[in-house]
Amino acid sequence: MDSGYLLAFDPFAIQFTESFGIRWYGLGYLGGFLSGYFFTAWLLAKPGMLLSRHLLEDFVFSVAVGCIVGGRLGYCLFYSPSLLTDFRDSFPFWGVLAVNEGGMASHGGIVGMVIAVLIFSRRHQISFWHLGDLVIYGSTLGITFGRLANFINGELVGRACNSSCIFPVKFPQDILTWPFYSPEKLLSLQGVVEKLGIEASSWRNMVNYGGKSQILDVMHQIVRSVQSGNKEIQDALKEVLIARHPSQLYAAFFEGLFLFLVLFWIWRKPQRPGVIAALFLFLYPIMRMFTEFFREPDLHVGFQLFGLTRGQWLSIIMLAVTSVFLIKILRSSAPKIGGWSKKPSK
Repeated sequence: MDSGYLLAFDPFAIQFTESFGIRWYGLGYLGGFLSGYFFTAWLLAKPGMLLSRHLLEDFVFSVAVGCIVGGRLGYCLFYSPSLLTDFRDSFPFWGVLAVNEGGMASHGGIVGMVIAVLIFSRRHQISFWHLGDLVIYGSTLGITFGRLANFINGELVGRACNSSCIFPVKFPQDILTWPFYSPEKLLSLQGVVEKLGIEASSWRNMVNYGGKSQILDVMHQIVRSVQSGNKEIQDALKEVLIARHPSQLYAAFFEGLFLFLVLFWIWRKPQRPGVIAALFLFLYPIMRMFTEFFREPDLHVGFQLFGLTRGQWLSIIMLAVTSVFLIKILRSSAPKIGGWSKKPSK
C-alpha cells in the first residue's frame, strides 16, 4: 500500500464529555471573526476610512451572523436540499439547524455576508462598497482558519494522489463513508477490527448481514481510537487507506492566505470604494476552481457536467456575475480612499 501521513488529530481542542467540547472547527470560525475584528480596527485607525470605530463591534457581529446563516443555508440549498424537509422529534428538530453534524458552504457564506453588509450599509448610511472592502480581510483570514480546521477534522478530503504528491495524507474519516458508498472495502478492515477485539468471523457476519448503523458504530470506534493515539490501530488502518491530496491545506493557502496578502498589498495605496471587494469576488472563484481539482467532490453529489464539481460550477457562476461588478468598479470615477501605507501615493 502506498505511503502517506496518517491524520490522527483530535477534532476537539478541549473535550469535556464524549460528545461535548471546544472543537477546532468552532475555533476556526472564532479565529476568523477575531482576526477580522482586530485587522479592521487597525485599518480604521488610518485616515480616510468611512466606518466609525464605535460601530465596529456591530459591523463585525452583523457580518458574522450573515456568514454563518448564509453558509448553512447555502449548504442546504446547493449540496443537501433534503435538510430543508428534515423535521425531527428531538433537538434541534430541523435538519437545517443541525450544524453539529457539519455542512457549511463558502459560496453561501459569501452571499450571506454581502446581504449583511448591504443591510448594515443602509441602516447606517455608509458606502456599501467601502464596507465590502473592509470585510474582505477578515473573510480571507476566516477562510484560512476554516480550511485548516477542515484538515484537522479530516473533512472535504482531497482526491487520491500518486507518488508525485509532495505531502500525501491518509484520512481515517474515509472509512465512515464505506458502509454507504464502498461496502466492498469493509472486509479489508478485518485486521483493524481485530485490534478492537472483534473476531474476524464476527466482522464478516456483521458486514454481510448486519445493518449499516452497527457497522458505522465500529467505524467511529476505529476513528476515535486513531485520534486517541492507539498505535496498533493506526498502523493497521494506514495499510488499508489510500493516500490523498491535502486539498484543505491547498485551499487554506490559495483561497485564504494568498488572497489576503494580495489584497492587503493592493490597498497599501488609496483605492476607489469597492475595488478590494470586487477583486476578492473575482479572484476567489478562480482560486476555488483551481483547488477543487484536488478535492474529492461530495459523495452524495459527485461530479457534474463536463466532469466539474458542484463547487466549480458555483464558482463559474460567481465569476461571471462578479466580473460585471469588477469592470464597473474599475471604470468608476469615485474618489480613492483608504490605504494603509505611510508613504503618500503618487
